Amino acid sequence: MASRTYRLTRPHEAPSLRRRAIGFALAIAVNLLLLLVMRGLGVLPDFAQVSSQTLTVDLLPQSDDRAAKPAKAAVEPKPTVPVPRPPRLPKAPRLHSPIPPLHPLDMIEMSSEEMAAGDIRNLPKGGSGSAGDSEEVGRGPHGEILYAAEWARKPTDAELAGYMPANAPEGSGLVACQTIPDNRVDNCQELGESPRGTHLARAVRLAAWQFKVRPPRKNGKAMIGEWVRIRIDYYSSGGDPN
Repeated sequence: MASRTYRLTRPHEAPSLRRRAIGFALAIAVNLLLLLVMRGLGVLPDFAQVSSQTLTVDLLPQSDDRAAKPAKAAVEPKPTVPVPRPPRLPKAPRLHSPIPPLHPLDMIEMSSEEMAAGDIRNLPKGGSGSAGDSEEVGRGPHGEILYAAEWARKPTDAELAGYMPANAPEGSGLVACQTIPDNRVDNCQELGESPRGTHLARAVRLAAWQFKVRPPRKNGKAMIGEWVRIRIDYYSSGGDPN
């Protein structure tokens, strides 16, 4: 059987680690120096220009189309514009009629003879009054003496027509009035009318503020403040106005 022999390496024959490192560093330095010289001579291209021509591709994962679509903006309700209310108009003032409201009054029952006695057609005309005493024709609503009225001026149709009831028939109205100065009358009271329910007595009472009636006379002296009885007869067109 052959024998094996071994020889120990001598210290000067083994390459040291330090020598290898120095040799590697020198080789790198020589290569860098050569690259710099070649670049300075224009043999090598500029790395900045080469890198600028490089195509860069960015690979992104495919995204969901539904996610790519922008979300629809929520529709906000339009603000409601308040409609301005029309300004309130001032209330129109109530017009009060000068004619007093119709209300039932105490009526005095009169006979046809008493009604005929108050007929103004039988009274003396204005300016032709009797010098004697005025005729007593009855009692008023409160027991006062009534005298037959004597016209200082007869009322006109226009003065009477403004107080006639609508669709009034022919008839008559009888009132009692108190005499006041200037041949005027006041405080007139309804006594009766014919036909009844036609409101002709009311028409006479309302028109009486225009009447010109002389006050009753007694012993040749005018008695202002005494009461007189006035009757107005209403006829259709063409008839006697009084």
